[in-house]
Amino acid sequence: MVSIAWLRDDLRTADNPALLAAASDGGAVALYVLDGESPGIRPLGAAAKWWLHHALKTLREDLMALGIPLVLLRGPAGDVVPAFAQEAGAERIFWNRRYGGPEREVDTAVKAWAAGADVQAESFQASLLHEPWTVRTGGGGPYRAFTPFWRTVSALDFRAPLPAPDKMSKAHRAASPPDGIPGGEDLADWNLLPRHPDWSAGLAEAWTPGEEAGLAALDDFLAGPVQNYDDGRDRPAKPGTSRLSPYLRWGHVSPFQVWHALCRVRGNGPGPDVFGTEIGWREFCWHQLFHNPDLATRNLRPAFDAFPWDYPEGSGPQTPAVLRGKGAHAPDQLASASRPDDLDALDAWKAGRTGIPLVDAGQRQLWSMGWMHNRVRMVTASFLIKNLGIHWRVGEEWFWETLVDADPASNPANWQWVAGSGADAAPFFRIFNPQTQAKRFDPDGAYIARWVPDALTPAYPEPLVDLKESRRHALEAYESIR
Repeated sequence: MVSIAWLRDDLRTADNPALLAAASDGGAVALYVLDGESPGIRPLGAAAKWWLHHALKTLREDLMALGIPLVLLRGPAGDVVPAFAQEAGAERIFWNRRYGGPEREVDTAVKAWAAGADVQAESFQASLLHEPWTVRTGGGGPYRAFTPFWRTVSALDFRAPLPAPDKMSKAHRAASPPDGIPGGEDLADWNLLPRHPDWSAGLAEAWTPGEEAGLAALDDFLAGPVQNYDDGRDRPAKPGTSRLSPYLRWGHVSPFQVWHALCRVRGNGPGPDVFGTEIGWREFCWHQLFHNPDLATRNLRPAFDAFPWDYPEGSGPQTPAVLRGKGAHAPDQLASASRPDDLDALDAWKAGRTGIPLVDAGQRQLWSMGWMHNRVRMVTASFLIKNLGIHWRVGEEWFWETLVDADPASNPANWQWVAGSGADAAPFFRIFNPQTQAKRFDPDGAYIARWVPDALTPAYPEPLVDLKESRRHALEAYESIR
């Protein structure tokens, strides 16, 4: 019997209920479909593509050790998955649930096809601690504020992580699909890696995609930094954060694994409890996306529809921001521009040439590592939205393009949080002052010195805007919609 484990954002072998179910009869085949064509499915950004390439290479090796082949295909999943199942003669297909609106439509269509084709189809909970439709307020609706949401969810039981499948028997074990199973495509032909230029050296130096690396990162964090997480998480120059975000985004580790491992170190100070709250925020963002499928494109607070946002040319509401590697707009080229004053505000922000050291440090860290410290993410997002007056969607699109942990829920939800337009958002009048933030959280200047070594040189640009004056303009704009 051929059973398909259709993998998506769950690229791991342990605590993977779909993979475990498919392997229960010894005839599992893992399938990954690169789908950028189904209506509403958001194509991956460049940094995410880099991560996916290496994640799939590692996953293939991990599955091979279990005797489970990995088949790679491209196209609209609603068509590709049924076609593959029919060609393979599959009798069962399993997957772990997704929560975005377009993704759910695809999954529903595949399940409907399976029902008509006499193929067993079953989905599982694997990436959220509790399903969004099971967590409701007393009035029956979704939570709009984090504190009561997490008070409710954290009081519930979370299942224990599941084991990885046992190795397949020799009769089923295969390094490639066995006879009768379509062979799929070559990963190299997907062209996920950057070329001309290859800007990924910093990503490769900073990250090792894959399940083994994700579990090692979890162990390292719980062995030390978590104990001081309540303070260390705000110090961008220190290794005080977990750096688990890309491993959770790609499903190399599950929230169940993280939660139960965290429970084992609780009781030694406030750090573990504070980190548990961060797991709660991830959960809250995904519940927002489930109830608001257009989270990345629509203000959750309609009053902000009238806000006088600025859309720089080429980054309007229907047009993505200028993306990574596009000619003269690539940040590595912008950063070495001989006339930084000629850069427009958006390009200067992307390139880390705003003249505001903490903002520039964050943007340069993002370009180098495909990741930015969370405290600095809030500061640089606030600067774009409130000091430069540029719509949060423009910044969200840039982060989507450049982050290895670009998450369909957390990325837009956090941008809306900073903008004041989202659920339980910071008030718009809370405008982060980058200079004050630097003095408080980078007091010796180590973070800025690492990422903006030119900050004290004549080549460093003058500030794009006056922080005090731009704050005043932002508050006046906010008054116009109140």
